[in-house]
Amino acid sequence: MDDQYVRIEGRELRISNPEKLLFPGLTKWEWVLHLTRLAPYLLPYVRKRFLTTIRYPEGVDGEFFYQKNVPSHAPEWVQTAKSGEITYILLQDLPTLVWLGNLACLEFHVSFDRVDHPGYPTELVFDIDPSVSGFESVMETALYTREALRSMGLDGVVKTSGATGLQIYVPIQPRFTFEETRKISEFLARYLQKKYPHLITIERKVKKRGHRVYFDYLQHWGGKTLIAAYSPRARPEATISTPLKWEELKPGFTPRQFTLETIHQRLEKEQDLFASISQPHHRYDLTDLLGFLSKRRNLDLV
Repeated sequence: MDDQYVRIEGRELRISNPEKLLFPGLTKWEWVLHLTRLAPYLLPYVRKRFLTTIRYPEGVDGEFFYQKNVPSHAPEWVQTAKSGEITYILLQDLPTLVWLGNLACLEFHVSFDRVDHPGYPTELVFDIDPSVSGFESVMETALYTREALRSMGLDGVVKTSGATGLQIYVPIQPRFTFEETRKISEFLARYLQKKYPHLITIERKVKKRGHRVYFDYLQHWGGKTLIAAYSPRARPEATISTPLKWEELKPGFTPRQFTLETIHQRLEKEQDLFASISQPHHRYDLTDLLGFLSKRRNLDLV
């Protein structure tokens, strides 16, 4: 099929090789259509964040590369922001999303801070990954994490990574540095590891983790990224990083059930479960918690 042209929000975009398979049984044209349906849920959080995409020019089974710097052939209307030596793409609108989709960008990873508050994260984020197959221990760890957060006067939203893990987001006022939020993250991680030593580890070396779940508090840092909510993952099943209700974390749950083919029906039913993060009415003030931690010499939670 010849290239297709679409007009979105006043921008004309070319979809090249629309019949090329990007996922098994899913063409680039179908991929772009899926992205347009995901846009109302994906865009609210990723706007004004430094974007890293993963591109698969020949589809999910082919070679891939990370795209941080804006390519020289980008349309002039694509917004960008510079950080260090990198000029990042800003995923601000639907035309930009479709343009990226045409480039076979299959994953969208974004920074924890925004260009209008660089260096100040908008959430505490905890990344929970299994060391062995199975999802039960990951769910158990996430529920223990929420219990500990609530004892600290905090609460958040949990989402699947779209792969094998879960991620927890706690909205905070964007006036605390990564160094300050790291104090809270490490405090929580060490507390959980101490309380549940047979379940949770903070060991970075995979070979030393055994069967325990890896509680990654180090990923939350300036210059690093995490998969965006509602971003697809470059897997044959085209899984989606999907926000959840806490009560969904129960035996039998699997993150593989959320794919490009199934996510739209879920969104019609549940709407945007990530709205309290992407468009929060309340952000936690960490001042008192940081003051409490600064007075403690050990990592016991009270």
